[in-house]
Amino acid sequence: MSGRRYDVLFLCTGNSARSILAEALLNTLGRGRFRAHSAGSHPAGRVQPLALELAQEIGYDLGRLRSKSWDEFATPRAPRMDFILTVCDAAAGEACPLWPGHPATAHWGVPDPAAVQGDEVTRRAAFRAVFMALRQRIELLVALPDEKLDALAARTSLQDIATSVPAE
Repeated sequence: MSGRRYDVLFLCTGNSARSILAEALLNTLGRGRFRAHSAGSHPAGRVQPLALELAQEIGYDLGRLRSKSWDEFATPRAPRMDFILTVCDAAAGEACPLWPGHPATAHWGVPDPAAVQGDEVTRRAAFRAVFMALRQRIELLVALPDEKLDALAARTSLQDIATSVPAE
């Protein structure tokens, strides 16, 4: 490992569940090699309580999680992203801002657990399933050697992860 840190932005429409979970997972599992962020095209303005619960379960600092617009990351002062990963189909189909540095992109679509109706057990199961699918993909990402993460190989490697782990 070269000691290089990779900045990753997870995008979703509402930035209240899936992208929040991905941010917490990568910042925890990436152990400083990755710095994860999340944002939404139409942020909900709040984080889903079950997403917060799962982030807390892995020891993530909940004070770092908030629902925010992707516009924050399209400014000259924003961190320069190496990778941008959409985690919902709606965000993948939207016209995104022009990202400084032209980062590699991939789509890691997973179902929206916040949209699941039903009792508490059903809703918790939906959040847990999405959490585990994202965790498997992120574990594969953090296992990649630096040479696989370079700008040319990143898109292929990231898309391979999405197709190797089903979204449930």
